[in-house]
Amino acid sequence: MNPADLPDWTKSGFATRAIHAGQDPDPLTGAVVPPIYQVSTYKQDGVGGLRGGYEYSRSANPTRTALETALASAEGGDAAFAFASGLAAEDTLLRAMLRPGDHVVLGNDAYGGTYRLIARVFGPWGIEHTAVDLNDPEAVANAIEPGRTKAVWTETPTNPLLGVVDIAALAAAARSAGAVLVVDNTFATPYLQQPLALGADVVVHSTTKYIGGHSDVVGGALVVGDGAQLPVGLEGPTGSTKLADAVAFHQNASGAVSGPFDSWLTLRGLKTLAVRMDRHSGNALEIARFLEDHPKVTEVLYPGLESHPHHEIAKRQMSGFGGMVSLRTGSAESALALCDRTHVFTLAESLGGVESLIEHPGKMTHGSVAGTDLEVPDDLVRISVGIEDLADQLADLDQALR
Repeated sequence: MNPADLPDWTKSGFATRAIHAGQDPDPLTGAVVPPIYQVSTYKQDGVGGLRGGYEYSRSANPTRTALETALASAEGGDAAFAFASGLAAEDTLLRAMLRPGDHVVLGNDAYGGTYRLIARVFGPWGIEHTAVDLNDPEAVANAIEPGRTKAVWTETPTNPLLGVVDIAALAAAARSAGAVLVVDNTFATPYLQQPLALGADVVVHSTTKYIGGHSDVVGGALVVGDGAQLPVGLEGPTGSTKLADAVAFHQNASGAVSGPFDSWLTLRGLKTLAVRMDRHSGNALEIARFLEDHPKVTEVLYPGLESHPHHEIAKRQMSGFGGMVSLRTGSAESALALCDRTHVFTLAESLGGVESLIEHPGKMTHGSVAGTDLEVPDDLVRISVGIEDLADQLADLDQALR
């Protein structure tokens, strides 16, 4: 088939793009699913004569190309890059856009792994950071140091406190200082939220979570917006000022890429993201309402509740509120007891799979921020609401709380 005859999936809806973009039937066999190219190197037709641009699978692999094309389409971005983990994606992005002496502004409820990477890995290499409430315009303005702040980094919703940040407002603040706005869209997914359309420069994903969706693969991704540039005054290793060019160079130079089988599993998960997120979100909203009325729960954090402080922002920039719910029980002892008593909700780290999970952030996923300004409450419990029957989920939480 002539490439010119292939459909233009950019004009299609989200679910159609997730299933078809970058995934045209194999021209040789007609296979409707892209094959796993479990290969490290490729025959060249003479020196430099590359077939389809492939020479070595660290640089490019057809299965990874299919995933990256689909992710770019899902987020409405110019280019996507798939990595071995979400933190590998973050590490590559930070290397691409920062130099010693630069400064990063991030949320004061950032994911512990992101904070650890910025503070304890990049910190000794001369990168400074300031953590602030990103919904406080005055605090953001005071934290940004024009000429030195090269990135503003946000998650929305945040992990694990489920805060929601006004992406458009933050994009304007970053842009005025010549900085790049990075949005971790893992909790919302591209199905519920499109940060690039709201002004972000680059989106980060732990594809391990909702995009993979089945707790069977670890991966990460960056999706760069059309025309996104490096921070003002910075030139990439190739002489280009385009953010995508710098990320592409560092992805190949550092090499923490997604392998062929991992790429295939992630691509398989992406195909059903829309239907799964509808179920995750529907179950989570009902569970949040149930918990809000439960006598053993002191507070529920879920953007879909009208009681959430950022509910109006969430309604404006999201098409649904996601499958993550956090709650407080009044004491560390009761929080730990709740985690020990559930059955449908499995005690485990991670999130976003079809099965429901429960965890204690203070002692598990966010232990790395203990003793810092980002420390989470010790009575906080985070649940990842799966797609099991809602009645079974409610009954499990009720018996565990009681």
